[in-house]
Amino acid sequence: MYSAFRQSVKALFSNPARTGLTTLGIIIGISTVILVLSAGEGFRSLINAQLEAYGTNTLFVETRVPPTTKNRGGGAASADTSRANSPVAITSFKNRDLEDIKRLPNVINDYGVVVGQKVVSYKNVDKSVMFYGASPERFDIDKGTLKSGRFYSAAENTGADQVVVLGSSLAEDLFLQEDPVGKLVRVGDLNFEVIGVYNSRGGLGGDEDSTLYMPLYTAQKKLLGIDYLLFAVVQVKDTKLSDATAEDIKLVMRHNHDIKDPDKDDFLVQTQADALNTFNTIFNGITILLIAIAAISLIVGGVGIMNIMYVVVTERTSEIGLKKALGAKGSDILTEFLIEAVLVTIIGGIFGILLGAFLGWVVSVVAAASGLEWKFAVPLYAIALGFGVSAVIGIVFGVLPARSASKLDPIEALRYE
Repeated sequence: MYSAFRQSVKALFSNPARTGLTTLGIIIGISTVILVLSAGEGFRSLINAQLEAYGTNTLFVETRVPPTTKNRGGGAASADTSRANSPVAITSFKNRDLEDIKRLPNVINDYGVVVGQKVVSYKNVDKSVMFYGASPERFDIDKGTLKSGRFYSAAENTGADQVVVLGSSLAEDLFLQEDPVGKLVRVGDLNFEVIGVYNSRGGLGGDEDSTLYMPLYTAQKKLLGIDYLLFAVVQVKDTKLSDATAEDIKLVMRHNHDIKDPDKDDFLVQTQADALNTFNTIFNGITILLIAIAAISLIVGGVGIMNIMYVVVTERTSEIGLKKALGAKGSDILTEFLIEAVLVTIIGGIFGILLGAFLGWVVSVVAAASGLEWKFAVPLYAIALGFGVSAVIGIVFGVLPARSASKLDPIEALRYE
């Protein structure tokens, strides 16, 4: 075995250019797998950071279209019909639902949210931005901090006052070097006083730094003309009772909305664990898809190795014949060429792991520079997978050329030129 290993190493290093080109497909495939898995770990850390920004002791309640939705005219519209026409707006989630939820024993606080989009103007600068209307309890639950100014009060919410808190990048875009606090901005057709500016928060899926925040009643009454909520955040005392509290919230919502059949719920209650499980399900599917694409490179690389090994067998036919004439067995030849194929793929796997880890590090640096809480990591199972896949490809695609070499007739092989 040692002799076969030594012969294989000698053969590989005798033609480094060919060895390098042979491993290229394996390097690309393995590096892609490592990059995907490394980026996946970083993305998970980002998601965890985003969820923690809402507090680990929070639940989410949002509206959803049930399988059968009653319209305001009293008729029933199926989900298929509603999708075929304009989207169905669920208008049953009201502030009184939150008041009843707040009375539950494990609930500390809650707040409701509505979302809209308007053009925000200051002097000659106009920007189309998302705005959030939320009750002031939001500032007791979320972990955002202010760069300057203050949050709005319960009295300003009740009075539907025209005051706003700006995201950090929106404040910079509108005011440049000016201090925004105390200035007036135009939101749609109304003037609002800027009373605060957030510190940079980053944000995922809807840049929070580029949004503005106003009292819930102001957004409902003066900008949107509605009296219902889009979603709500509920803060609980004991996170161990989150699932039980979620069930209690469902009972409250069903009672208030006169829903007898749980399958017809017009709302969705999610714990932090539910939200993370939903993300993991989606992300795992994406990861599998990307790895499947990378597998194509690995297969191409494996076929390339097999073809090169056939070429090597042809070039070394006389050598094989001489070895057999001197007493080498077919199994010895098979072992030597199989080891050579496995070594090629393992070398490719090592370089692929290093390249993939480097690219994963580059992604983490770019993400961190963009203000995202992205942690660089290469899971041990990814490294083990890289080595394992490399070895398997070497064995699978090296068997046929190795068997072909081992079955050569020594007399015919010695005559080959």
